[in-house]
Parts: sequence; structure tokens; C-alpha cells
Amino acid sequence: MDLVPALEEPLKKVLGPPTAKVMAEHLGLHTVGDLLHHYPRRYEERGQLTHLADLPMDEHVTVVAMVADARLHTFASSKAPRGKGQRLEVTITDGSGRLQLVFFGNGVHKPHKELLPGTRAMFAGKVSVFNRRLQLAHPAYELLRGDSEEAVETWAGALIPIYPATAKLESWKIGKAIQTVLPSAQEAVDPVPATLREGRGLVPLPEALLKIHRPHTKADIEDARSRLKWDEAFVLQVALARRRHADAQLPAVARKPKPDGLLTAFDDRLPFTLTEGQQKVSKEIFDDLATEHPMHRLLQGEVGSGKTMVALRAMLSVVDAGGQAAMLAPTEVLAQQHHRSIVEMMGELAEGGMLGGAEQATKVVVLTGSMGAAARRQALLDLVTGEAGIVIGTHALIEDKVQFHDLGLVVVDEQHRFGVEQRDALRSKGKQPPHLLVMTATPIPRTVAMTVFGDLETSVLDQLPAGRSPIASHVVPAADKPHFLARAWERVREEVGNGHQAYVVCPRIGDEEDDPKKAGKTKSPEDEAEKRPPLAVLDVADQLGKGPLQGLEVEVLHGRMHPDDKDAVMRRFAAGETDVLVATTVIEVGVNVPNATAMVIMDADRFGVSQLHQLRGRVGRGTAPGLCLLVTEMPEASAARQRLNAVAATLDGFELSRIDLEQRREGDVLGQAQSGARSSLRVLAVIEDEEIIAEARDEATALVAADPELEHLPGLRTALDALLDEEREQYLEKG
Repeated sequence: MDLVPALEEPLKKVLGPPTAKVMAEHLGLHTVGDLLHHYPRRYEERGQLTHLADLPMDEHVTVVAMVADARLHTFASSKAPRGKGQRLEVTITDGSGRLQLVFFGNGVHKPHKELLPGTRAMFAGKVSVFNRRLQLAHPAYELLRGDSEEAVETWAGALIPIYPATAKLESWKIGKAIQTVLPSAQEAVDPVPATLREGRGLVPLPEALLKIHRPHTKADIEDARSRLKWDEAFVLQVALARRRHADAQLPAVARKPKPDGLLTAFDDRLPFTLTEGQQKVSKEIFDDLATEHPMHRLLQGEVGSGKTMVALRAMLSVVDAGGQAAMLAPTEVLAQQHHRSIVEMMGELAEGGMLGGAEQATKVVVLTGSMGAAARRQALLDLVTGEAGIVIGTHALIEDKVQFHDLGLVVVDEQHRFGVEQRDALRSKGKQPPHLLVMTATPIPRTVAMTVFGDLETSVLDQLPAGRSPIASHVVPAADKPHFLARAWERVREEVGNGHQAYVVCPRIGDEEDDPKKAGKTKSPEDEAEKRPPLAVLDVADQLGKGPLQGLEVEVLHGRMHPDDKDAVMRRFAAGETDVLVATTVIEVGVNVPNATAMVIMDADRFGVSQLHQLRGRVGRGTAPGLCLLVTEMPEASAARQRLNAVAATLDGFELSRIDLEQRREGDVLGQAQSGARSSLRVLAVIEDEEIIAEARDEATALVAADPELEHLPGLRTALDALLDEEREQYLEKG
């Protein structure tokens, strides 16, 4: 009978069912190996206390501090009417700040005896506010005793690991569980080939696991982290390299545009010349389409850099070569908009088979879920007969009923809104795998592209087409300088006076139930800005119409309106009948009104960096310069203000996406891209570790080219299986 390898041993057997259940449910840890890879978030030194001054609200924290003072109060309550209720208030300090702990009822006896002034302990709980002071109610705690009594094993070394924990399981309990399984680390199979490990001076994996959980010095932590970062980067890049290698073996029909075909006719009609960037990216795409393996390319472009034009030319070249092209859009509004603009750009070339159509023309059809039965039937017929060379649609394109005559290219717009399964389903509609072009308007730093879309080749459009105007951006500090806000509305009136239009964007719609305002308490301005609900479209539109923008044509647009009403509002705005559109972020993607030159974003601190950049891209689309005003009440020193200053300072989306990433945690970025699978990155930071990722990618590509099946590297195969449990394997397959 085979013994289960030590690291695959279920935690239930080692730690007992109750603890194992909490670990599985709250931390996703099931085996000894999972637990060994649950690394400390940071380390406390015994001599140095954590900063109580910067505790985050509403989060579970672990702090190491000393008891300064403990007082027992009695009070009367409904449960203890005779003044027998007891409340223990303990003040702890770490030199940087003080924090109050409170215990009630029968819970006061043990801490009253143990938490004497001068005692040092670790405390864990959720930070809340009471009487404008931070406190932990009923925290769990673990006393840190003097060296004499201290169990040497538990607090070995001077560094106390603090683990990502939950309310059900404090950091030190996780630490004790890890001490129990730590001996198994000796049996960890090393995924990194020995030559590579020695060449880079990395410590072996068992040693790294030991050092990360039980470091004696800061150098131990450094050694362990650099080794574990390499593992994560390398194993992930090997998975992606194998994916690319397998894709390169797939057959595809080479699609070469015929001379003097549809593409040439289209280029001849263009009223402008393509930018250098568009020409370069188009060439990369045409080269890929001409090979007998499926193209897998990611096209990232700045807001308004002309990605649709590049995609359309790729689709036309495939139609020239006898195939069909499908474009997948995330929403019906966007699908309709792409359809309208593509038909407009193509003119009579989009009228294949119709009177007045050009001889090289093809048919361009749209397919969405809400189409009438007759129109839908006709569209499906045009696809199966090959009459329609181009189809634009939502995920209605993926349904079983939809059949193509010869699908040659799939273009996916705004990839991050599409499930991988959906892309795959569309791919399976071709006789052979079709070529794939994925577009995104959210610029992604190079390393994130290598990590998240590592099986796609990347093209970048970073030049704006001629005629696009610069956008000036400014932060308007409404609380510190109210006259700046008054000036903002004057600027909007000036733009309208010059024949232009403006957007005002708000975080909410506004007919939701608001919390009754807590009256009678005076708060600091920072509190006020934090506590009041975000500004709402309906309220703001009302105030502007009666106040600073009186006499202008103001309309509202938000997600809860009926689709026909939304359409009508958008049409009136596009036609120039409305001066100011007060909207939620429904206008974030794809809205194109060249006459709109100004945008005021209310409560701008409530939006993410990339979102602000997307919104701002809606102005300055014509020949007149654009203006974007970021209104906020956050104080000057706050992180939110710094973020807005960064957005105002640059129009470079790639620069902003780096800032965005540095401020959010990596897990968020990969979490979105990994279809909900727990982010596999625990120590690798996508932005900081750019070099490691790039080097790991080179090593992985070379290794897979030499040994695609990894026959000589059993350790690496095991690590890959662990990374790509079924769900992830499929995720990457479909990526």
C-alpha cells in the first residue's frame, strides 16, 4: 500500500477535524503542503511593537503591545439591573499610539487576572470605533512571557511571524499548526532544476520553507522570499510556455489578403492615414494570420488609439482570404455601437449582395439576444451560407444554434469582461481553430501581461491618431477651496457657450434609501468626507439645473433606465441637443461624442485610477482640447488625493496602471483574471518583481522547447499539477 506523500496528507489527520474544517472553509487550506505555503504576511520583532497609529478600520489585525492600564467598571443594564454589569477596559500601547480593548460580562474574569500593566501580549480582533476612538472588542490574546518560561519552540528566534488570519483562526493558532507540520517541509519536492537553482544561488525548497516560517534573522526571510518568488514565477511561466508550445502545434488555415480585394478598397476610402503604430500593429497581425498556426494576440491600446480600426482591417483581410470574422462585445450597447461604426466606416463595402453595394463588398450582420425572431433568423442564415463575412455580437454568438460557413478570426473586445469558456466556445465553431485577437483598452503593465495573458503575444498601440486633442486634468479640492468648485461650473458654462458639451459623472444613481443622517455630532472634515454617502446623479442633476447650470439643457443617464430611454438620451446628446449629461459610469466604455469637451467627476476619490482614466477618455475626442476636473473633498495629505494628483499629472495609461497596481494588492489583478481561482501568487509582486518574471519567462521558454513533456523534471511536473488543478488547467487552456 502506497503511503500518502507527507505534503499531501490531509490536515484533518494532522491537526484534527475542527481546526482543519476552519482552515478549509476560511483559508482554502486542505493539505500539509497548502499550510506550508501559507506564508507570514509580516514579522514582528519582540523588541519592537506594531504601529497602533495606522490600524485599518474593520479589518482583522494582530498587534503586539504592552498593557498600560486596566480598569474594571460596573454598570446597570437590562441584563444586570442592580449595577452588576461588568466592563473591563484595557489600554495597550506600542510607543506609536494607544488602543483600547474592552471585555464584557463573564468574559472579564480571565483578562482581568492576566492583563496586568506591564504585560506584553499579542492581541487579535476586528478594529472598530467607539466614541471616536479605535478599539478591539473581546480580542483574542496570547501572552508573551519572559524568556525563562517561554516555550522555545513556539517563539523560536526573535521574529514572530504574523499570518493572514480570520476571525475564526488567529495568527498564532495558525503559527502553532505550522510548527506541527514544519518537519514535513524536509520532504518538499523541488520544482526548480538543480542547475538553474545553483546558477542563480537560490536555497533549496525545504530550507526556504523552514526559513520563511521560522526565521532567525532578516537575512533568512530574504533568502526564503527570493527562492519562493522564483518558484511562483517559474512554475507559472512554464505552464504558460507549455500552452504556447501546444498552440503552436495546432493547425489553422493561413489567411492572406488578396491584392486589390476588400482591404485595399477599404484603405482607399479612408479619409486619413493610419498612424505609424496602427501600421506596425497591423503588420504584426497580418504576419500571424498568414501562418498555419492560430494567432493568439493581445492588442492593448490607449483610450481612443484606434484599436477598432486595426481590428476591422484584420477582419477584412480574413474575409478577403475567403473566411469569416466574428467580433465579440461585452454588452448589447457596445455591439450595436461597433456595428454602427463599422458599417459607417465601410460604406458600400458593407452592402454585399445589395443594390448599390461595391463588387468586393460583404455583408456585416449584428447578432444580440434581444433581436426579433425574423431578424435573428436572417442573420443566422447569412452566417451559415457565408453571405455575411463579418458578424458583431454579444455572447449570443456562442449559442449552439449559431453556425458559421468558415470562421477564420475571432476578435474579443474588452477581454476582462469575458469568461474564458465563452471564448473557447466561439473558437470551437471553426473547422480548424480560428485565429484569435483579444483587445483591451485598460493598459496593462508588461509584467502583468506576461503573467495574466502569458499565452498571448502582445501588441501595443500607444500613439493617439492625428486630430485627437490633449486633455487638461485638474484636481478640484471642494472642501479646502469651495471657490474652485464654483469656477468648475463656470468653466462648464464657458464650454457650452463655445458650442461644446459636457459630462458630469457621479458614483451613484440616487433613489436608493439613504441612512437617516446621524444628527447632532460634530465631526472632523475628514470624517465627514468619509461618512457621507457618495454623490448621486439624480440629486446632482437637480441641484445643477436649479443652480450653477440654470438655463442649460441638462439630462441624466444611468444603468437603471429602460434601454430605449438610455438610447434616446444618448442620441440627443450625440446630436448636440443636450448641453450637459449627468451620468454614472455607464459612459465609461465606448461612448464617442467628439463635441463633448469637458468632464467634471464628482467624488472622484471614489473611483479607481484606471476607471478615471477610462472616463476621461470620453472627452477631447474631437479637434477642440478636452478638460477633465476631478472634484474631491478628501484632505490634501490623504492617499486618495495623491492618487487623483497622479491621474491629473499624466495621460499615459500605462504609467497610471502601474500606480494603480502598486496601490492595490496583486491578488486583485490576478484574481480578476484567474476566473475566481485563488490567486496562486503569494510572495511574487507583479510590479516589483518585473525582472524575475521576465527571466523566468526566458528560462521557461527554453526549458519547454528542449523538453515539452518535462520528462526529465518530475519535481516540476508535480508542482505544475498542484498549480493547475483541474479548474486552473482549463482556465489556462482557454486563456
